[in-house]
Amino acid sequence: MTKNKPKKYAKPFGKKEKVLNYASNTYQLTRPNKVGEVMALIRECQPNALNEWEEFYFEKAFSKSKTPIKVTKKTLDELGERLYAKITEVVIPEWTAAFEGLSEEDCKEYIYQVTVVRTYDGFLLEKSVVNDGLAKFFPNVKFEESDPELDHAGDIDYIGVVGQKAFGIQIKPITANANFGNYNITDRMGASFQDFEEKYGGKVFVVFSTRTGNKKDIVNKEIMKEIKAEIERLKKT
Repeated sequence: MTKNKPKKYAKPFGKKEKVLNYASNTYQLTRPNKVGEVMALIRECQPNALNEWEEFYFEKAFSKSKTPIKVTKKTLDELGERLYAKITEVVIPEWTAAFEGLSEEDCKEYIYQVTVVRTYDGFLLEKSVVNDGLAKFFPNVKFEESDPELDHAGDIDYIGVVGQKAFGIQIKPITANANFGNYNITDRMGASFQDFEEKYGGKVFVVFSTRTGNKKDIVNKEIMKEIKAEIERLKKT
């Protein structure tokens, strides 16, 4: 039996979607510190209609910042204006320059680098983060590479075994000039993480790492406290 797909209310932006999404993520214009914790709010609201959710959102939403600011329709409009300015003043000129300088050799080299070299870099990064970081910090946890035959393998690099249960680890490389606040979990990843939790009992954590000389450092160090709390929770269940 075919399941009924939920109705979609969102407006499609067609070919504009990619540039809008890129610029919005790059400049963090829809992050909680700008628009509030929308997923937490909608779960609190449990709306039956779009207008019910919209009314609740504008009544309850505050930016998640040191000095929380009430989010209004005007707030969102101002973020839209900033998005337009970033696209027209920064993104388009940068992309135009990139397009003009792009060669066939660049494309060949890029495919090689992504397929071979970056895969090797990622492999080394994962090993270092787990063996030199997580395994030493949590010596009583057995860390294993995710089984490539499992559905979640593409989204989860390692599992941390705690008794009969386990939590997941996704390791993401990050450059010194990047900001891991730009990282968004896709709907597919969210579903994969949820499937993992239902099967293994533990949550999935995204660990960001960067290279300092020959050493790989965990960038979002606060994740260690969250992992520790999850290990304690799994021990009790």
